[in-house]
Amino acid sequence: MIIVTGATGNLGRRTVDRLLERLPADRVGVSVRDPRKARDLADRGVRVRQGSFDDPASLVHAFEGAEQLLLVSLDRTGEECVSGHRAAIGAAVKAGVGRILYTSQMGAAHDSRFQACRDHAQTEDLLRATGLPWTALRNGFYAASALRFLEPARHTGDIALPADGPVAWTGHDDLAEATAAILTDEGRFEGPTPPLTGPATLDFDAVAEAAAQATGRPFTRTTVPDDAFREQALAHGAPAPIADLMLSIFAAAREGEFSAVDPTLAGLIGREPAGFATLLEQAWAE
Repeated sequence: MIIVTGATGNLGRRTVDRLLERLPADRVGVSVRDPRKARDLADRGVRVRQGSFDDPASLVHAFEGAEQLLLVSLDRTGEECVSGHRAAIGAAVKAGVGRILYTSQMGAAHDSRFQACRDHAQTEDLLRATGLPWTALRNGFYAASALRFLEPARHTGDIALPADGPVAWTGHDDLAEATAAILTDEGRFEGPTPPLTGPATLDFDAVAEAAAQATGRPFTRTTVPDDAFREQALAHGAPAPIADLMLSIFAAAREGEFSAVDPTLAGLIGREPAGFATLLEQAWAE
């Protein structure tokens, strides 16, 4: 059985859907904080069990019988994130899981300027120490993050953000399909994968051009000093740690931490991944 955590989230849910295209429903299970949100999956024959990263005993039960576990990284940062992952990995060992796949990120490194990448690096260390077979899916930077940064510009026409660098923005759908392919042995990796990225890198100057082409409206790109961006984020209600986290994305991008482009994702899904312009058009058409 393949067990997926975070199966009601953006990536986890898409991955479960792709798995159900490849496997009978009784070969798939999910671990979710609120089973009511996965009722439709239970109706399709998926095993649904409650599991919380803050309750390791619940995870041991949720992971029971897992030949493979897809550990979808938590939407937390710092020690709160790593401790949750530590609890899940420990529960997987106790449950006798055969293999762990973890949704890491391109650029994962202990010296990254982006806190999330440092958290991923620590989690990969925890996986390495288990002695179990494991794979870290070095996912390209989610295009959804760029789209969130673009939301104000959607109305103003001005992309006012800190200085950045090239990023291989990558879509959730393509990553979910690749994850399902790896879980069903269409591709196997030991340890970290190559970067699983979209077909090209774009900085926000190029994103402005893509937005203009998608909408037929002009977009400008204004560079906001880091300190001013942080103050604006705080003024709009962002807690200081979140403002710092957002700012660190741009600092890491300026250093080229997300600039790799690799053909592995295309090989796994059998086609070129969706480019950012396509993802932008899809999101803004909704």
